Amino acid sequence: MTDRRLWSYKDIAAHIRVQPDTVRSYRKHGLLPAPDHVESGKPYWYADTIRAWVASRPGNRGRRD
Repeated sequence: MTDRRLWSYKDIAAHIRVQPDTVRSYRKHGLLPAPDHVESGKPYWYADTIRAWVASRPGNRGRRD
C-alpha cells in the first residue's frame, strides 16, 4: 500500500521531530529529496518519499514510525 498524502515542511518536521526551519535548511543544503509536487511555489512530498528518506538517513538508528 502506498501513502500518497502530500506533506509540507511542517508535516515532515513533525515526523522527524525537528522545527520546520530545520527541514527548510535540509532542502537548501540538498539533504532532502526533490519535492514530488509544487503548488503556488510551495514544495510538497509524498509521505512515502519522506519515510524512505528517513529510513536511508545516516544515524536513523532503525526508526520505523
